[in-house]
Amino acid sequence: MNGSRPQGGLPLFLRFLKLTSSLLLAGGVAAAGVAATYVTKWTTELPDYRELDNLSLGAETRVFARDGTPLGTLIPKVGEQAISRTLVRLDEVSPFMTAALIANEDRRFFEHYGLDPYGIGRQLQRAAQGEDLQGGSTLTNQLIKNTLLYDEYKAARTPDRKIKEWLLSVQVERAFTKEEILRNYLNAIYWGDGGPVELYGIYSAAQAYFGKTPKQLSLAESAYLTILVPSPNRYFNYAAVRPLMKVLLSRMVEDGWITQTQADAAWKENLQPRGWQIRYDASGNVRSAQLVDRTAKELKAVTSTRAPHFVQQVEQDLIARFGREKVYGSGGLRVYTTLDPKVQNAVETASREATGLPPGATLGAVVIEPYSGEVLGMVGQKLRGDTPPDDWNNAAQGQRQIGSTIKPLLYTTALSTGLRQDHREEDKPVSYPCSTCKGGVYEPQNFGGVTTYRNMTLREALDRSLNLVTVRLADRIGLQTFFGKLNELGLQTNDGTGLAAALGAIETTPVKMAAAYAPFVNGGLYRPPRYVTRVTTARGEVLYDVANEVTKPKRVWSPQIAFLGLDMIRGVVNDPVPGAGFAAGAKFGEWPVAGKTGTSNFVKDLWFVGTTPLYTGAVWVGKQEGGANPDNYYSGTVGTPIWRRMMEIAHAGRTPTAFVQPPGIQYVDAPDPGYLPGVKLAVLDPNFKNAASTVIEEDAPPPVVYREIAWTPGTPDPRTTVINVDRATGRMATEFTPPERVVPRRVAITELPGYAPDPSPAPLPDEKPDPQALRTIRTPDTAPAVVPSGNPQRTNSQSN
Repeated sequence: MNGSRPQGGLPLFLRFLKLTSSLLLAGGVAAAGVAATYVTKWTTELPDYRELDNLSLGAETRVFARDGTPLGTLIPKVGEQAISRTLVRLDEVSPFMTAALIANEDRRFFEHYGLDPYGIGRQLQRAAQGEDLQGGSTLTNQLIKNTLLYDEYKAARTPDRKIKEWLLSVQVERAFTKEEILRNYLNAIYWGDGGPVELYGIYSAAQAYFGKTPKQLSLAESAYLTILVPSPNRYFNYAAVRPLMKVLLSRMVEDGWITQTQADAAWKENLQPRGWQIRYDASGNVRSAQLVDRTAKELKAVTSTRAPHFVQQVEQDLIARFGREKVYGSGGLRVYTTLDPKVQNAVETASREATGLPPGATLGAVVIEPYSGEVLGMVGQKLRGDTPPDDWNNAAQGQRQIGSTIKPLLYTTALSTGLRQDHREEDKPVSYPCSTCKGGVYEPQNFGGVTTYRNMTLREALDRSLNLVTVRLADRIGLQTFFGKLNELGLQTNDGTGLAAALGAIETTPVKMAAAYAPFVNGGLYRPPRYVTRVTTARGEVLYDVANEVTKPKRVWSPQIAFLGLDMIRGVVNDPVPGAGFAAGAKFGEWPVAGKTGTSNFVKDLWFVGTTPLYTGAVWVGKQEGGANPDNYYSGTVGTPIWRRMMEIAHAGRTPTAFVQPPGIQYVDAPDPGYLPGVKLAVLDPNFKNAASTVIEEDAPPPVVYREIAWTPGTPDPRTTVINVDRATGRMATEFTPPERVVPRRVAITELPGYAPDPSPAPLPDEKPDPQALRTIRTPDTAPAVVPSGNPQRTNSQSN
């Protein structure tokens, strides 16, 4: 901040009075009293004028792809109203624009000290007479009104606001240069309704009304925009604007801003604000003016040149990381993202070309870089031609049941406990107790109800996606063990989810599923999906750089176990297993492919999640609002071709590479060549047995449910009787037992001797003899001591 005037001098109150003393004389004693009263009241209650240095002007945050190409801007909001405002420097604004504003709004801008003496005189007189305050504002006053005082007063014209404007204007003029005040004014002023957004600042005005940058504005365009400042609704009455423009051009000539020749040329310019069709004669007079499109000057609430769903996720990431004020305030941010335009084009193309979807279905698709977790491309809706997609992002927002795509995560967890691909489980009906299931049991079935009744290997069972084997395997390693791995992979299980979770009764998003499959390729490391690599302020200050990231990835599996899991889903795509092959449609070119299909109950969700050595991706297809699809749609024929197409385009021009195999892997022949012809299974080298280090956790016992029930007496049992028991001693209560300790109990008659009262009870610790009782004690040779009738105090028998 550069000060144009010294900071010392008279206190603000005295300086204000000095500036207005001549006006007070002119306005009379009443005006003087009004001014003095307000100055005294508000001097100590002003906002800090220095906030103009870092004032939140709602600037747009600009978003870029990883190659530096623009993706769009994030438009800030005030409440529910989007605000379009991009900050500019004075050298980024046409000199005609600044000259027109000064000539129209504050001709003595460079001469006064923030206050217009003539205007203040009029204001004081009106205030003294109880009239509304209007007019007479300098550019500095208007800047204060639209920034420092806006939240408090909005547009209300009150004596309070005017006095505060004047006081703050004196402070601002002492601390800021005229150039700084003019720049802030150009960035803060309101220029009208932009449809989904409100137009603030010269950048938004130039874009909305003429589709230009502020630097490109002509003299005529600058004069037109200046005339809109006091009343933006003048846009709708062009005939009324023209005379005001002529007056302004003449004033600019008079003040020496332009020549008469320039003014004449501007008047004759073929000025065409957006939405208007205007015809002029040779002298610049309007022959006809027709507003043909009232929405032509509207700006989008979210300006995105491409990848709108990805940009939405970037916005959420930024707000979570920095807060809304930082994202939209202080000139906005410059955000460099992970999006790869080539990969994004691949995902968009696959979405547009997708055919064979169920009636009324849409999709979500994502591609990530498995070694960093960076999101390279994303589509949240089925794209149809050039029609803008809906805002809802199925790739990152839609929580959907994942079906059998969860099975590779379970099978790999089993391998990490020491099991091998040739471990066997029975494929035959099984039943588990289930308090929340129909009939009190959980009885899963294979797809279509087909059961082989065979004892088969895990490799074959995953190739066939058999539910019975999968549930038995989940029961073997325990849900606690499995759920622990899912949480490490960023997937959350639902409360109360039982063995059905092993079949995909868990909800998540495509981007999270892609991130959960990435450890298969990268050696067992989980990284949360990432959208942003670098963030700076508009001035270049670095706020975030992934190169300085200190968060380390989470190791979910050892490299060997991760590769064994990868080998299994590679088999899902490639193994020649009879009755399998649903995922074979994911193969393309010479690239190795691994992945798994998935379908939820009632065909609500159709999935394919897979990976190559280069990219990992996920595709979901289903109805936006949820609900069943026809039974004749399958994930292998709906989601898989979409995945293949987007990967085919994304890999174009790249040389095929193989999956990286870590040390410690051996291969053995499949034990069932009739079912796995020619297939070799990857197994762990015994020298690397420590790579399978997952400890099986005992499943937590089911919670105990307590229920209150009413007791209904049955037929009396002559062998029992009900007695009153002293709950403190466990013996039969007597007349001396406190009532709160007496409880009824039914006991066997033969057990009554065990409930007999204590013949020699000890006194209670706080018990004292009752004097009245002591006086009634007889001599030892006549009778034992007794307690008088009605005395609840217990005494001890006395004897020799």
